[in-house]
Amino acid sequence: MLQAKSVFDAEYKTTRKPLQPRWGHYTCLTFIGICCDKLGKMTDAAIYIPQGSGSVYRKGMARAGLASVTGKKRMSDKKVIVIGAGLGGLSAAISLRQAGYAVEIFEKNAKIGGKLNVLKEHGYTFDLGPSILTLPHIFERLFDRSGRKMADYIHIRALRPHWRNFFEDGVTLDLYPEPEKMAAEARKVGEPPENIHRFLKYSADLYDLTNDGYFEQGLDRWQDFAKHYGAFTFFQFDLFRSMHQAVASHLKTRYFRDIFDFFIKYVGSSAYSAPAFMNSIPTIQFRYDLWYVDGGLYNIALGLQRLMNELGIQIHLNNEVNEVQREGARVSGIVANGTFHAADIVVSNMEVIPAYEKLLREDRTFIASLEKKYEPACSGLVLDIGLDCQYPQLAHHNFFFSGHQKEHFAAVFEKHQLPEDPTIYVVAASKTDSTVAPVGCDCLKILPHIPYIDDAHPLTREDYLRFKERIMDKLEHMGLTDLRKHVVFEYVWTPLDIRANYHSNKGSIYGVVSSRWKNLAFKAPKQSTLYPNFFFVGGSVNPGGGMPMVVLCGQNVAKKIVAWDR
Repeated sequence: MLQAKSVFDAEYKTTRKPLQPRWGHYTCLTFIGICCDKLGKMTDAAIYIPQGSGSVYRKGMARAGLASVTGKKRMSDKKVIVIGAGLGGLSAAISLRQAGYAVEIFEKNAKIGGKLNVLKEHGYTFDLGPSILTLPHIFERLFDRSGRKMADYIHIRALRPHWRNFFEDGVTLDLYPEPEKMAAEARKVGEPPENIHRFLKYSADLYDLTNDGYFEQGLDRWQDFAKHYGAFTFFQFDLFRSMHQAVASHLKTRYFRDIFDFFIKYVGSSAYSAPAFMNSIPTIQFRYDLWYVDGGLYNIALGLQRLMNELGIQIHLNNEVNEVQREGARVSGIVANGTFHAADIVVSNMEVIPAYEKLLREDRTFIASLEKKYEPACSGLVLDIGLDCQYPQLAHHNFFFSGHQKEHFAAVFEKHQLPEDPTIYVVAASKTDSTVAPVGCDCLKILPHIPYIDDAHPLTREDYLRFKERIMDKLEHMGLTDLRKHVVFEYVWTPLDIRANYHSNKGSIYGVVSSRWKNLAFKAPKQSTLYPNFFFVGGSVNPGGGMPMVVLCGQNVAKKIVAWDR
């Protein structure tokens, strides 16, 4: 398994505060139940190992309580259908196959990966979806539990700097996991290095607390949160502040406040409305590093496809699921391209609200109850451009910050308007990987966050293209001189395209928004509240959006299914 590279890792592990006793006093957590609704607790799982992989893992299977195909109960007699081949669906399919089930995946598009997508044109390679790999050890589990090594399937490398930050006044700051380098960056703008150190210690404590139960145990129901954490421990989550309020209490300069506020980009939400425990996100990067996949991140999907082929998982491409059929209080299978396929268990990688609405055709009252709590995260305008030159000032990952970031968040998440002055994410993968662009050229992925689709007042493609010109103006103004003149290839995806291709709720990129007031950053449960053999995986269910989280979700939903089906 990959180990942390940063010295922060050892420091934070030794300074982590122990969890408080599990008192079982649930009274103080009643308000959490109101916010979170129904949040489930499982144990860590090991798995079925295909024949020929050795028996060394069978002790782990017994320890985790999972059935082996050699035990009395043959999971292989039961069929699971996974709807959608996004990363969450792939992780669930692999984990369930490892547990012994017969698994088939039905995918509407011509290739697997979902939002983890790729575009190759005129010698340029663009990651259409995710561009950053974090927490690779979560991906490694999918291989380890099959007696394989991820390094034989996917080649990754750590990036330095993690990313570069550009500000309107000309200030440029880099992020590094090494404390001495971060201290030097902080001193450039008068931020005391001890502030950074103190904030990252606070972040690490939140991460360890969150990881211990919510992530690794796959908690869904508030009762299980109460049981796992206990009343007194729960208050360590810093529940009564927003993410921004906690950042501002630790950091002095607007530069580093803006930088650490914008870590909320990983889940497509606002630092002004997300709960403070979302400040656990920086530890994901500073402790476990930030990684690139050689050849582009779509090679993650290709590596998983190879693993699935070896495990005997059937993948049906160009097979759109139109309906989930019911038999009494259970689901009985799916209809894809007009053909019924029976299943004992169905796992939907389609988001919760579109699945209930389009596949199960639930009544409007039920859908409205979900919409009230699980508002979509933001969308984005994805602009991929191939250039006939390079901009040496760029790093691999770059952020061009709004001069007024609070207004940017308000426009996108409160007013649901295209922001006048957005913060813009720019990926120049050719800085690391020369294979993704012709010699002497750059390929840029440009992504500003924008509101999800408002069907009552929808924007047109022309509206989004006018906004694109505003983005190009800002980038040229902030140092990418004559950017338009150097464009030799351009590809634009709008929220309308994102919804059409992935059936994402209102064109959201990151699943469900993280809000103190709507859901306390918790997402929908992984097991349907209506049909016990219908499960969900992906960014709309716990623990939420982002590549490592949906992969973890796939592993956790498999544990939940095995425990329920035992």
